[in-house]
Amino acid sequence: MGSKKLNIWDMVGAHPICRSCGSRQVLRTTEAEWSMATQSWQIKTLCDKFTCDNCGDRAVPDWQFDEAFRQKRIRRLNDLLRHGQAEKASIMLTPGVREEGETFVRTALNRVAQFDAFSADNDPHGEHDFGSFEIDGKKLFFKIDYFDLELERHSDDAANPALTHRVLTIMLASEY
Repeated sequence: MGSKKLNIWDMVGAHPICRSCGSRQVLRTTEAEWSMATQSWQIKTLCDKFTCDNCGDRAVPDWQFDEAFRQKRIRRLNDLLRHGQAEKASIMLTPGVREEGETFVRTALNRVAQFDAFSADNDPHGEHDFGSFEIDGKKLFFKIDYFDLELERHSDDAANPALTHRVLTIMLASEY
């Protein structure tokens, strides 16, 4: 399946910056009309006219990502999944984990939810998407992957829950 190419401005954490001064205070001209129903102005049209509120430059802005914002958002969404509170998510147990029995599975799910030993070694991107622990002398891993909503390919924007189905897999280390 082909990937729908997202525009940078459609991705979580993207923001316009002024080409002249680097300010984030970029305004975009709009046309609005009065709504009798809501008794307020409603945006009718976005125009392709921009102005930097800092320096007055009228050029089309550049776009940048706030990587720290994206990282925190992905981490928060992954933590919600680990705690059983995520939407658009699945939890997969490998055959080796299931064969250990119901008590083992419950313990593994609880350990994933309680896991907080994230470090630069096991979480280099700061997304809380991998961990390892032991139960009864058996080493387990968990990992989180990001798919599109049809589960056919990688998500175009893991920071956007409207575009991403998260899959948490819990496995015996021997199954990795």
